[in-house]
Order: sequence, then C-alpha cells, then structure tokens
Amino acid sequence: MSDAAARFAEIVGGNHLLTGDAVPEDYWHDEVLTTAPQRPAYVAKPATAEEVASLLKTATAQQVPVTARGSGSGLSGAAVPVEGGLVISFERMNAVLEVDTTNQVAVVQPGVTLNELDAATADSGLRYMVHPGELSSSVGGNVGTNAGGMRAVKYGIARQNVLGLQAVLPTGEIIRTGGKIAKVSTAYDLTQLIVGSEGTLALATEVIVKLHPRLEHSATVLAPFADFDQVMVAVPKILASGILPYILEYIDNLTMAALVHTQSLELGVPDKIRDSCQAYLVVALENRTADRLDEDVERTGELLADLGALDAYVLEGGSARKLIEARENAFWTLKAMGADDLIDTVVPRSAMPKFLSTARDLASGVGAAAVGCGHAGDGNVHLAIVCKDADVRKKLLTDIFALAMELGGAISGEHGLGRAKSPYYRKLEDPAKIELMRRIKQSFDPAGILNPGVVFAET
Repeated sequence: MSDAAARFAEIVGGNHLLTGDAVPEDYWHDEVLTTAPQRPAYVAKPATAEEVASLLKTATAQQVPVTARGSGSGLSGAAVPVEGGLVISFERMNAVLEVDTTNQVAVVQPGVTLNELDAATADSGLRYMVHPGELSSSVGGNVGTNAGGMRAVKYGIARQNVLGLQAVLPTGEIIRTGGKIAKVSTAYDLTQLIVGSEGTLALATEVIVKLHPRLEHSATVLAPFADFDQVMVAVPKILASGILPYILEYIDNLTMAALVHTQSLELGVPDKIRDSCQAYLVVALENRTADRLDEDVERTGELLADLGALDAYVLEGGSARKLIEARENAFWTLKAMGADDLIDTVVPRSAMPKFLSTARDLASGVGAAAVGCGHAGDGNVHLAIVCKDADVRKKLLTDIFALAMELGGAISGEHGLGRAKSPYYRKLEDPAKIELMRRIKQSFDPAGILNPGVVFAET
C-alpha cells in the first residue's frame, strides 16, 4: 500500500477506502456522453467534515488530484476522475440535519439526494424547489453545478436557493459561509463563489437550502404550435401577463414524438394537430386553492389561443405528472435516440428564436441534427446533437457555443462545463476573465489538486 493509500485508510477506515482494481466502474464516470471513463487510484468515503479536511490536506501534501462525487448523475464530466487521483464520495454524508420551519430552510449533508430531501420535508408543508431532471442527484451536486431544472422559471436555480455552506479548502481548513439569512452585504459572498465552481475551489460538507411552501393544487396546459417562432414569441407574453407558471417548457415535435413513444404518454392530441405542429409549449400552474387554479388555467388557455396555439389541452393528475416526468427524463430518451452530445446553452429569451434557427442551420449544414427541448422561461436550451464524426462535431459545437455567446448567452445554463465543455470555454471566453479566475483558483487551491482539467482545460 502506498503512503497516500495508507494515510487515506487511516482517515476514513479501511472499510471505506477502495484502491486500484477494487474500484468499481460506477466511480469512473458520470452521465456525460463524450468524456471517457477513468479509473481513479483511490475512492474515499468520509463521514464527517473533519475527515474530508484530513483527506484534502493529505492529497495536497501528496499532490494527488481530487474529484468530488455525489450521485454521479452529472452531464458534463465534472465527476470523471483523474488518472492516479482520489475520488471523495459523499455517499456516507447523506443526513438531513435539520428542517427549520421558522426560517424555511433545511440543513443537509452533500450526499442527500433530492428524493430524500423531498421526503424529509414532506410533513413540514415545505420543499426544496431546485429540481433538475434526475431526482436521484445530490444536493452537493446541485451546489457544484449551480443546478436549475424546470422549476427555475418561478423558484430560481441553486444560486438563489443555497443560503450558506460549510466547506473544506484543499489546505484542510473548514469554513462557514452565509447562514439561515435571506440577505447579506458583508464583504465577499463566498457562498455564491463556491456554488457552481464544480469542485475546483472547495468541497461543500454542509448546505443550507431555502424551502418553499408546497401548493396543493396544480394543472398542466399543453399547447401545440404550427410555427416554432410562435412558441418563442408566446413565452415573454405569458410571463408578462401576471400568470406565474412554475414550469414553462418548449418541446420540439421530434422530441415530443419520442417521449410519447418511449413513455407511452396519452396526451389527447388529435393526429391532425400533432402532425401539423412544430413544437409544444408546456405551462404548469399551481395555487393554494382549486378555484384560483381554475381561473389561472382558463386565463392561460385564452392567452395561448390569442398567441396562435392550435389548441390547448388541460392535463391533470396522472397525465400531467407523466408528461412532466417524461420531460424530466428527456436526456435518457435523447440518448436512446442516438445523441452524440447534449448541450445546455442559455441565451436571453428574446434571442431564443434566432439561436435555435441558426443552431439548426449550422447542424444541417454539416449533415448533423440538433433537436431537443428546453426551459423556455429562462432561455435555457437543451439540444441533442447527432453527429458521428468527432472532428465535425467539435467544430459544430464551437460554432453553436460562439453563437450563444454572441447573442449574450453562455455555454452552459445548468450542467456546468465539466471536462466535456471546458475546452470550448477556454477557446471562446475573454482571456482576461479566465486569468482572473485562475487567480481566484490559486487563492483557494494553491497546489491545484481540486478537479484539474475542469474550467481551465487546454483546447
């Protein structure tokens, strides 16, 4: 056993350290489509922040690169380890430490999954509303990627819902940031710097998340449109109407057909309308009372008709739930369809028609395809790229990301850069900004052990 392995075993206990050939394949990868799996040299499963601190201090001294892992459900490759590296798995740090109904927060360890947190808060009448597509994902993963999801149009992304952290620096220091407070204007906001840093600055060992009331009554309105641009025009008008949807999604016709087929959805859309539409708008509404919900549904239907929808179908109960679940699982459907990559660019809502039209033209121009769905309410576009030639695909993605940035957007809206998209970021981003981020990274991680290759990857 190497010196590093012996020390890691001493910290977490021999039963909680895996090395060499004993490391199962599940720890070699996340769900990214394009980054090759890599077996790490070590997997450590700490139980406390103090054990994490000792692991990081030892890794710094031994120059062992470190990758943090929650549920491994990420889509960017940020949880793919480095050869010879250490994976710190938070699977044993999975306790909901407190549900504070007075302050409407929960205090949780990073390994808690979204399903587990939802169950723990059910009796309180409150819930954590950051719901990316995979509910087996962990709260620590939410922090690392600044996760979003369909409910972000109303409730915001992780950055608006993570109020404080306990975090461990690679030097072994344990710090606390933020707290059970709604606002802070005292010095630098380290919470928000760590959120979205993809395990490159510090590792969160405790998270304070905002909780929202559970509203009992909900309904989903499905509206097919004959012209895709009509969908994009409708979105800001819906948001400006005073109706406050908690989900506002678009799904193109090819993706909807795949969802209907693979998920056995019964949506009640006649063949004639289904065959003539280019895209669907999904508007999910919620309220405290059934009467108010009915008023919102009626107003939404009238507004959609005025905006050119071919029709509007009100889905309730099981049918609504199945459609939302199918949309949440769209990644798996697109993967099964043969997607070679999945991107989650974000642009201003006003730029979505131009972005989508141009991105599709760029793809078809090289014999590829770009299909998908997205969070229409916040401009987050999820496109499955079908392009078998790796070199052609790399050039296509570079052009699509450059287009998004030219339109005032960014490469990733919620999946993060990870190992898959960091080279594009390095190529396209302002060098002055990258250099500033390098200096921030150096301040947190002077030895450079935390997730090397993420954010600052070579092109």
